[in-house]
Amino acid sequence: MYYTMKKIFLSSLTILSLLFLNSCTNLVEQVLDESSVTGQTDKQIADGNIAPVYARLTDIFTHTTYFAIQEISTDEAILPYRGGTDWGDNGIYIAMHQHTHTSTDPNLRNTWLLLTQEVSRAVSAMSALPTVNDPNAKTYLAEARGMRAYYNMMLLDLFGVVFVKEDPQSISQVLRGEPAYEYVKNEFLAVEPSLLTTVGPGRLTKGAVWGLLARLYLNAAVYRDRYAASFTFKPEDMDKVIEYTDKIITSGQYQLSPDYFSIFNSDNHDNKELIFAVDQRAELNGHNRLAYFSLSGDQFPLPAFPAANGTDGPAITPDFYRSWTSAYAPSDPAGVDPRFSKQNWTIPADSCISDANFNFNRGILRGQQYGLLRVNGAFLRCGNNYKIGKLFNVTRNRPTLPVDFTEQVDFSVAGSNYSTGYRVLKYEFSKKSQSGRNLGDADISIVRLADVYLMRAEAKLRKSNDAASALADVNLVRAARTAAKPAPALTAMNLDLLLRERGFELYWEMVRRTDLIRFGKYEGTWTEKTNTDKFKRVFPIPQTAIDGASNLPGYLKQNESY
Repeated sequence: MYYTMKKIFLSSLTILSLLFLNSCTNLVEQVLDESSVTGQTDKQIADGNIAPVYARLTDIFTHTTYFAIQEISTDEAILPYRGGTDWGDNGIYIAMHQHTHTSTDPNLRNTWLLLTQEVSRAVSAMSALPTVNDPNAKTYLAEARGMRAYYNMMLLDLFGVVFVKEDPQSISQVLRGEPAYEYVKNEFLAVEPSLLTTVGPGRLTKGAVWGLLARLYLNAAVYRDRYAASFTFKPEDMDKVIEYTDKIITSGQYQLSPDYFSIFNSDNHDNKELIFAVDQRAELNGHNRLAYFSLSGDQFPLPAFPAANGTDGPAITPDFYRSWTSAYAPSDPAGVDPRFSKQNWTIPADSCISDANFNFNRGILRGQQYGLLRVNGAFLRCGNNYKIGKLFNVTRNRPTLPVDFTEQVDFSVAGSNYSTGYRVLKYEFSKKSQSGRNLGDADISIVRLADVYLMRAEAKLRKSNDAASALADVNLVRAARTAAKPAPALTAMNLDLLLRERGFELYWEMVRRTDLIRFGKYEGTWTEKTNTDKFKRVFPIPQTAIDGASNLPGYLKQNESY
């Protein structure tokens, strides 16, 4: 930051979001207003107020926060106790996958902390910006209010609550159910006229709000009656989904990318498919671990950095993999659908390759893996080139165990080994990452155009069973990926096929849990998961937050069954 802060307050929401993190009793949220800045231009003051509103988006979307709870809780991702030594974490990833998580889960706690903190920061910006004499202040005010709505939308989806707060020093009002949904919706509607269209995917724009409104209306039935035996999708809600997706599609501002995996490249900030994204450019935030999280500890994607490797984290479940194979049987999905994988090299063992030509395959990775061979902390060379060979789990002190990704992955001893499960490299591994745990340059998609088409297709199905129009939208997305041979057109469409298509298009993009709940599949059975408790559709409010609000009787009630 380029400014100093003097004005300090302690709000009730800040207490709820901050005090429990380290069991502290005197944490405060520092808030900047115009009077606290000396020697700054009006523009710097305005910029200084809006910056904190976006600052922690990158932390929300890290591998152990939003990704973990949106993906590992579903049929897409599973994270076993690798080799009996890694990713145990007191069983939290096993519990998340099996829907036995509790209110003491640290990943839930940290996600709650980040979201509530950003709500508080947005309120602070909203209180300061009206006094700033800069032309950008009005737009920034709309963005701050819109981002407050977005963070509350995430809280509603994950935890079933929103916080209504206008004055930084007031106590927030807690809403649930229909009032919470209506609040978020009305906040988005209020800010849309004042937002811009030309500031890129890293800021809240009209297009971003249209996409978020479409998503909100699509999930309205869930948010109104969270534990319903079946959800009632009102025609008027589906009309709104169609209205807002139409706005995006007809704006001409966005385009489906011919190269599917370019949407997730390190230089994707200007990709026309992105509508709203976490700005990850290295000169700004540049920090996520989505690339390294699934790779083997013996996969080193960067010749320049022999410490930048994977971590043997989550794999896709056999159930999710079989959704691909059953869709394209008897063909291999890798040869039919360009979203499944991208072959950047075909390397036999004991080859040599130049730095410039070294580029990992992308998408779903299967079977024996090849790559840079590291000995005593350095890669083997062939003159100016690098030696490529069959990989073994050397970093795991298992030098005879091949890095051979298998379909089987589960919580048994055999299924939890280091190489079990097919892995995902969807976001490009940053070429600047010295450790694999830093500098994730690829902007993380929040809303993109393909999702918009699929939301419109779903709304048409749910409103009037207009399968023909829904099929046209789905096939348009499939046909757009022309950098490789596009996936063949489908000939029929229904809700089950649409959910499958959303999995193919949006896997690893942190929408799966929300999708499964809306489609009535979250209580289903998949690899290592048999829990059918409908109350797991929402996560528990962290116990530390409940405890922090204990001096306000009835203020923050725990979600049912926790």
